[in-house]
Amino acid sequence: MTVQKTDRQIVVWFCGLPGSGKTTIARLIYEKVNKSNEIGSEPRRRLALVSMDAIRKKIFPSPSYSDQERDAAYRSFVMIGSFLSANGAAVLLDGVGHKRVWREFARAECPKFVEVYVKCPIEICMQRETNRVRETNGVRQKLYTDALERLRSGKKIEGLGKVPGVDEAFEESRAPEILIDSSREEPEVLAKKVLKDLCRFDSMFCITDQN
Repeated sequence: MTVQKTDRQIVVWFCGLPGSGKTTIARLIYEKVNKSNEIGSEPRRRLALVSMDAIRKKIFPSPSYSDQERDAAYRSFVMIGSFLSANGAAVLLDGVGHKRVWREFARAECPKFVEVYVKCPIEICMQRETNRVRETNGVRQKLYTDALERLRSGKKIEGLGKVPGVDEAFEESRAPEILIDSSREEPEVLAKKVLKDLCRFDSMFCITDQN
């Protein structure tokens, strides 16, 4: 049986600079919705969380860090979300996505698409990443520190590709469905606000217990 576009589930992309807090917020929402599923009287649809950082190394175990490779990685990332959506799962995508063309590709591939732009000043993102104690979900420790050192000295740093916010700009969408400023409030508060906004797009996010 062919799945019609109108039958596909929602795909929500949390995008923003490294250190913006998008991963934390996406995971909090994932956990809150799943917890609501467990205690609810009626079964809800499945919710999947797909992390770009977690899957990139599996797609390219020996990365070259080229622009072509990054394009291919993001296409694969989007297609995984599209495939899950077509097979009955609502999807949260967690990925920097600093090129507008990648997000527009997702919008074209996923009929029920919502972009959540987690905006944060680069200075705060840098401070958060500097304080990262270890590599997490494939995210490099001291990402910005290494990128700035490379920019200053011209020295090649093994395993470091172009870093959004330093080597490349974040291309903001003209009208993301949801926009939050993560520099002003804690992730828990922001997750509740995003859930309330997502409820306008899909009832699975209309949960009463957000503790």
